[in-house]
Amino acid sequence: MKAGVIVFPGSNRDADCMWALQDILGVNTEYIWHENKNIKKYDLIVIPGGFSYGDYLRCGAIARFAKVMESIQEFSSKKNKFILGICNGFQILLEAGLLPGAMLMNKTLKFICRYVNIVTENNNTPFTGKMKKGQVLRIPIAHNEGNYYCDETILNNLIKNDCVVFRYSDENGNVNDNTNPNGALYNIAGIINKDGNILGMMPHPERAMIKELGSTDGRLIFESVIKYIKNN
Repeated sequence: MKAGVIVFPGSNRDADCMWALQDILGVNTEYIWHENKNIKKYDLIVIPGGFSYGDYLRCGAIARFAKVMESIQEFSSKKNKFILGICNGFQILLEAGLLPGAMLMNKTLKFICRYVNIVTENNNTPFTGKMKKGQVLRIPIAHNEGNYYCDETILNNLIKNDCVVFRYSDENGNVNDNTNPNGALYNIAGIINKDGNILGMMPHPERAMIKELGSTDGRLIFESVIKYIKNN
């Protein structure tokens, strides 16, 4: 398989995603410059965290008009082509309409950078196949606008179609207001599209790959989609 990591002006987790995929997991991975429209050769594309275009206007609002995003729209409709948007990447997917909803400022109105727990709500996706339903992952967040919001109809559809993949929880998988770091609706930390090939999440799995960083739980997300791609 072949993976690509998109690089926008302001991306700051692109090298971490490259390291996670290529150095830790041995996946043939390349950087994709934001002006590159030739992405057909990739099986998995990661849109990393950072501050694309300085987060001017809104997070991801300018990046969604980059040339590469034109190809991402087509790429997303192909069978066995997968997209993982992490933090700013999730925000870009929302702005591009590839996932529903929007991001608001954290309820504290402050940047948050720390480890959190997220519970696996749906383990029947290409990105969660190596997990058990209800399994808790310890993965860090680092964002200022991670407060996920959508209207009631969208939320009900997300829940009905099992598109809520991760929710903020405690270490035992309990979900409540006290386990919600940013005010996200329904404690949402990650969602997937109905076709199951586009996952957006605010926590950074690429920063939880080795025990020296405090957790290896992020590996499960990458390993799950890698295994799925290779087996299909």
